[in-house]
Parts: sequence; C-alpha cells; structure tokens
Amino acid sequence: MKIRILSSWVTLLILNFILLSTANAAQTTESYQEIEWIALMPKDDLEALMNPPEYLSGIEDGSEQDSVEALGQQEGVDENTKRFQKALSSTRVIDTYENKPIRIPGFIVPLESDDSQNITEFFIVPYFGACLHMPPPPPNQIIHSKAEQGIKLGSLYDPFWFEGTLVIDTTENTLGTSAYRLKLNKAYPFEEE
Repeated sequence: MKIRILSSWVTLLILNFILLSTANAAQTTESYQEIEWIALMPKDDLEALMNPPEYLSGIEDGSEQDSVEALGQQEGVDENTKRFQKALSSTRVIDTYENKPIRIPGFIVPLESDDSQNITEFFIVPYFGACLHMPPPPPNQIIHSKAEQGIKLGSLYDPFWFEGTLVIDTTENTLGTSAYRLKLNKAYPFEEE
C-alpha cells in the first residue's frame, strides 16, 4: 500500500506525538509549561489535515501528482480540498503561548552550523526528517531557533527537549517557513521520564 507524501506528515506527526507525549505531557519542568505540538495549531487546521481529500489516496507515491504544487493545480477543487490546501501552509498561530516559557519535544532540522559542526540555527519540528524528505509541516508546526553555543547533533533521528520562551514570529527558509520562534534557554536529548 502506497503512503502519500502529502498525508504522511500527518501520520508521522501523530505517531511522534504519541511517542513523545508518553513522557508525562501534563508535567512541567521548573517554570516551563510542557506543551504538545497540536496545541500550536488551530483546531480547524488540524481537522482539515486529518481529513485529506479522498482522491489523494489514489495518487502514486513519488509521481508528478504527488506534491503540494500539484495539489494546488487540481481542477474542480471542492471546499474540503481548498481547506486542506490552506491548512498545509497555515501560519495561523495560538497566541496563548506568546512570550510564555515552554518545554516541547521535537527534532532538529539544521540551518547553520559552526566550525565544529555544532548546530547554531535550526528549525524544531514534531517528527524526524521533516523539511528534508517530504513537504515540510505547516508553518504553525515549525519553530525557528538559534543556539549560540551550538548543539551537538549525532543524527537527525535524535529527539530533543527544548526549553525557552515562545514568540510568534515568521521565519522563511528554503527548507520551510516557521510561524513561531523559540528564544532557547536549553536543549537536551529526549529521554522518557
């Protein structure tokens, strides 16, 4: 059975959410509020992404029709498809978390590194491989951050905890667009508690 690239990020988001939320999602560390990724997305965006257009399941994985651009070129697009397309590029945010100290699990997508190959600028994403192997998550599921001291990254598959102050701020890069920025205080390897 073929898995569609456009809808596979939703599946990965859910699977990683389940994996990472097993670490006592309601618990807080110091003064940081631990949040889940779906808390950063308006409910109607999540609902639209969870209900992709039916015809997507008939598109062969890796074909010319298997892209965000091809989705936008569909003729006779119904309201469900339009809403799905809009959710894929949504920069709508949840302002409840503006300037709040948060703790969130995620994966690093490197943007810049120092001479020692430590990651100094990056996107934080809810699942591994985001932005690199498939269309990126929606901007409201990507957080931009910087680490002056750099972060040692062994593999893109390594999950981390990120702690800092969340800011609503759009950052565009060739790998994706983020609707949030984290003023990073601490990043450390994810371990279930």
